[in-house]
Amino acid sequence: MENIYEQFFFLKYSGGWSFSEAYNLPIGLRKWFVNRLIKQLEAEKEAIENASNGGGKGSTELSAHNQPQMPAELAKRYKGQG
Repeated sequence: MENIYEQFFFLKYSGGWSFSEAYNLPIGLRKWFVNRLIKQLEAEKEAIENASNGGGKGSTELSAHNQPQMPAELAKRYKGQG
């Protein structure tokens, strides 16, 4: 039971979820979100460490030629809505 409360705490503290949102998630989905949040936080920690150690690629200024692209599935779905 304590592990469940740890999951609730983790989702609330690190993910910004409310207690009721975490409580009402199906178990499998809650576990997926916990594991995905762990993966995300580890990647962010690694990126911060690389940047602070000079191992980063440096910063890149966004221009019209290097903007992030919307995934094709979403582009089709939302074509002309925005």
